[in-house]
Amino acid sequence: MGGIPRGQTPWGIRRAAVIAAWLGALVLAPIGAVAQGTPTAPAKPAPAAAPAETKPAPADPKAAPAEAKAKPAVPKPAVSEEIQNVRAELDAAKADLEQREKILSGPNVGSGDLTRAREGIEGIADKIRHVIDITTPRLEAARERLTQLGPKPKEGEEGEDVARERTEREHAVAEIDETQRLARSLLVQTDQIIDQVSNRRRAAFTRGLFERSTALVSPDLWMRIAADVPRDLRALQSAVEDTVALFARNGTIGNLLLLGVAFGISIALYFGRRNIAPRLGRRDAKAVAPSQRKKLLAAWRVFLLGTIPAIIGSYAVYYALDATDLLPLRLLPVAGAILGGLAFVAYVEALADGLLSPGKPSWRVATMSDAAASRVTRLAVGIAVVISVVKSIEALNSGLSAALPISIATRGIGALATALILAIGLHRFADSAEQEEACFGPYVAPEATTGIGGPARLLGWAAAVVIAIAALVGYVAFAAFVIDQLVWTAGLLVLLFLLTSSADTFIGGTLGDDTKFATALQANTGLRKRSINQIAVLASGFARVVLVLIAALLALAPWGLDSTDVFSSVRTAFFGFKVGDVTISLSTIALAIGLLILGMTLTRAIQRWLEQTYLPATDLDAGLRNSISTIAGYVGFLLTLALAFSYLGLSLEKLTIVAGALSVGIGFGLQSIVNNFVSGLLLLWERPIRVGDQVLIGDSEGIVKRISVRSTEIQTFDRSAVIVPNSNLISGIVKNRVRGDRTGRVSITVSVLRNQDPVRAAELLMNCAQAQPDVLKEPPPRVVFRKIGDPFLEFELIAMIVDISLSLKVQNDLNFAVFQTLSGAGMIPALGPGSSVVTVQGLDSFQSAMGQIASTFTPPQRPGEQAGPARAAEDRLDEAEPMRSAEAARRRAGT
Repeated sequence: MGGIPRGQTPWGIRRAAVIAAWLGALVLAPIGAVAQGTPTAPAKPAPAAAPAETKPAPADPKAAPAEAKAKPAVPKPAVSEEIQNVRAELDAAKADLEQREKILSGPNVGSGDLTRAREGIEGIADKIRHVIDITTPRLEAARERLTQLGPKPKEGEEGEDVARERTEREHAVAEIDETQRLARSLLVQTDQIIDQVSNRRRAAFTRGLFERSTALVSPDLWMRIAADVPRDLRALQSAVEDTVALFARNGTIGNLLLLGVAFGISIALYFGRRNIAPRLGRRDAKAVAPSQRKKLLAAWRVFLLGTIPAIIGSYAVYYALDATDLLPLRLLPVAGAILGGLAFVAYVEALADGLLSPGKPSWRVATMSDAAASRVTRLAVGIAVVISVVKSIEALNSGLSAALPISIATRGIGALATALILAIGLHRFADSAEQEEACFGPYVAPEATTGIGGPARLLGWAAAVVIAIAALVGYVAFAAFVIDQLVWTAGLLVLLFLLTSSADTFIGGTLGDDTKFATALQANTGLRKRSINQIAVLASGFARVVLVLIAALLALAPWGLDSTDVFSSVRTAFFGFKVGDVTISLSTIALAIGLLILGMTLTRAIQRWLEQTYLPATDLDAGLRNSISTIAGYVGFLLTLALAFSYLGLSLEKLTIVAGALSVGIGFGLQSIVNNFVSGLLLLWERPIRVGDQVLIGDSEGIVKRISVRSTEIQTFDRSAVIVPNSNLISGIVKNRVRGDRTGRVSITVSVLRNQDPVRAAELLMNCAQAQPDVLKEPPPRVVFRKIGDPFLEFELIAMIVDISLSLKVQNDLNFAVFQTLSGAGMIPALGPGSSVVTVQGLDSFQSAMGQIASTFTPPQRPGEQAGPARAAEDRLDEAEPMRSAEAARRRAGT
């Protein structure tokens, strides 16, 4: 390796070995090959190799071909500068990852070590992913160029230019491939480090959480406490003496003045918070039913004015104690715990006051009675005070290095006190005797004024029991954790309620129908009110989702979950994660859907331009124009679909595999399912039938309720559900009454007496139709003179209505109106068709027989008078005949 310079990196050594292996069949020595392939190698070995490469041709012409075969074709190309820079980045990343692994492999790895090993690793992973991203297309291009050269011939010679090109391409492929494999290996190493840190954190959290100490009920604990009390008292006395000594040594006028100013500011802020802030909240107790916006603004004012001054005041005193060195360092956390506890109590009190507004029910944001609001406020403040006192005592024990039994007793007694206050508070929300008796009677709707609902109370009682039992049996760490998590989660839920209510009110209310902002937005942008309302709903929903996610992240923080892990998981899910050989990326899917929507929009725009602008200007018939527009839509859809699939990484080969599997399924008897599936896709795409349409399929007519990829559900007018396969809708005859619009047609047939004026009758029918509010003015109703009958004139009244679903109602109203109008005008008979004259035939024999009977009983008359009675009988028969005919007709009508 004498030809390798001293400053050669390990990557240069590996690279030289690869180059030497490629040129093993050549005449050049490995040292000369390394010198040619390494940019930093000295040029001294080059003259030694030059004679072998540039040796003049021998005198014997026959020896020239043999020497040419043994001669190397081309020198090896040098490593590109870009790849060198990339490898330098990877080497630096590898060194960093190895250092992190050394930290994790140490004997005593603490939380700080885990933080150092985890911090900043996402940036390293991003750099490695960037290297993989930029080298992947270059590797594919290099392989494609090498493929174009074809395989190396087994027999015969290869031209010098082709051999040189092949060597360069092979070198480029090997160089990029090696770089990418190294990057992928380092990326796996980063994932392993992240998993190792997360596992150790969870293990440490679980181990500390369920570590059992001496139980509070154990006499041994209290005996050890009694033995350790004198030592802890001496430590406390020593801490007081150190504090006095520091005051004597550092108590200069400047330090004392700074401390006094800090205490003065803190007292003023706390006093202002207690007395002035409620007035600035501007919540008038005499106000009647203020708006939700005013309630929320007042709640935020009370909350912020009650919290921010307390935090500033506590921080001012802590800063002064830290800056003046008037307190020992081991007691400074005690002061911080006390000041932080005061700020925490102020925060809880301000939050309860702003949300529940005790004493001012008209300004209360939450639905609750005034007594319940006061109880909840006292309960929350009481728990906050106990927690603050316990935390301060724990900080004092830590500062004094108190004995472990005293720390255990402090945390256990604090947990018992918290459980007791929680139990007392929950007991005050118990149902009264009247409510308990009402449970045995008829159902009565519960009032929403109890303050804490049944599930919340049940959860509270369970938490109180768990805290008390855990503290008594020795799991004080678990009891303290449950208390902290309960308080933390309750505070987050209250804040989440206040924030989501504010988002709904201020976002949705600002974009409401009657606000000035919505009106101005509609006037300036041209959006419809419905669109603005949809934007308001989407914006408020998005705000709710973001707030819920943030609250969930904060709620999981005490459980040992690092925010970095959460953001890393979300980021991985968004930018891509692998399941086997398939990479799933939410961002890629979202962009592919965006491309699909954009392509479909462009396709629809082109179709609209063809239908409305270009094709009407041609001489093509309507059918051909429709075919061209439809084909353009299909072509645009297929191109858009192919573009979206290609962006997702689904090649045509994969789609061919899916199509082959589908064809096999069809061959095994899935023709009907596939037919319905494709028909459903056509229905959803072409939308000849939409949800809400009134359709007639065979003998079933109803409203389309749901369209799926297999079947369509139609609800008939008798409330029955008809499930129709989609193939029937595509291949069968379907009558859609509302395909173009919801306008419908109503027609009624009316008969008018023949002796009436038809023009007058038509005018009356038109007036009846025009008087109906649901009948369209355009096109106007019309009357068709259908038939001139023997006793009647037949008319048909046709009217267009605004909605086909109102057809029965309009037809009913028109029938009433037409009957009343025509009856009043005397154009229809009172008894209907039975009032006409009916001629009965076949009574001639009966008439002659009656005449003979009458002549038999008639007394003889004189010759000049004999014809009188017979003629009178015949006249009476003639008069009775119409009456008998009418009576017979009425009887037949009655039967």
